[in-house]
Amino acid sequence: PGAALLGNASKALGGLGDRRHLPDGDVAILQLLAAVELIEEDLWQQYNELGGVDAPDSGYKAGLVILDGDQPQYIADNTDDEISHAAFLNAYLASKGEQQVDLRQFATLQPSQVSFVPQTGRLTNLKQLTVDTSWWTRYRSTTNPDFGATFPNAVPSLDTGLHTAIPRHNNELGDPNNPSDHVKAIAFTAGFHFGYIEQGGTSLYATLAQKVTSLEVLRILLSIGGSEIMHFQTWQDKAGNATPLTDFDPINNSTVTFMDLTTGQPETLQANLIMPEPCEFISPHLPACSIIRPTGPGQLDARGVINSFIADELFRGQIPAFFTLIDSLAHAADAARRPGS
Repeated sequence: PGAALLGNASKALGGLGDRRHLPDGDVAILQLLAAVELIEEDLWQQYNELGGVDAPDSGYKAGLVILDGDQPQYIADNTDDEISHAAFLNAYLASKGEQQVDLRQFATLQPSQVSFVPQTGRLTNLKQLTVDTSWWTRYRSTTNPDFGATFPNAVPSLDTGLHTAIPRHNNELGDPNNPSDHVKAIAFTAGFHFGYIEQGGTSLYATLAQKVTSLEVLRILLSIGGSEIMHFQTWQDKAGNATPLTDFDPINNSTVTFMDLTTGQPETLQANLIMPEPCEFISPHLPACSIIRPTGPGQLDARGVINSFIADELFRGQIPAFFTLIDSLAHAADAARRPGS
């Protein structure tokens, strides 16, 4: 995947880290994770421009505040975290004499047309998403996808059709003192998309950590992965505060319905059940255990996460070369093996 991988940049960072060669599998995993973090950086920057703490007041921002009064600050912090993850992983690769990942040539998608948003190309699409919300019921269930369990969507209409998670133009910014249902629907879609993105990172790091050889690389994956878990826990605590509404989007020709998840719901939907419900783990003959899930092969491993992002329409409008690159990085990461495994 040379087109989007820089040449050897280690001389510029020659004083950093241990220069011993990393195992090829560890390099593949780090490069895939660097690509994923660059993707996350791109999408979170879009959310931050419109809903972060420094974004101008708007109905969209007010809709996010319905989910939590500190939501704009959390968006800004999540953005900063993903920027730091991408920068660290690329710098670490360079310090080991390995190729960094650069996706800038693929930042060609049109951003929001809101007047204060920088009109620069983007890697990701947030205006036509199909959002899987089964992560909500998965973590409230006593079953585990690693054992074949499947889960219904908490917001079924988000998993059908296309939905925008950001205002597409100034008219969708809305009144900060009285946001319309349409503007709130955009904000609530974002709220569930936040959780969707971060549950992917939560499982991805835990899955790939089982494949690395270097203890230092293991430390990196466990440490950054722990940050992703904190992100996910924050967002799943907020998404369930969406207020009931139904909205039709004439641009995407789609309808979304949010229901009250705070009262009168079964445990698989109940908003305040944010701790992972104990489920089967390793063997059905062992006691149920509260865990991150899935963490097994063929679930949210590298290809699983990338395929999930594709199904989310996060890359809608991207060119074939992008998909070829990201698929090759994912295959290489999943092919990594710890010695003796």
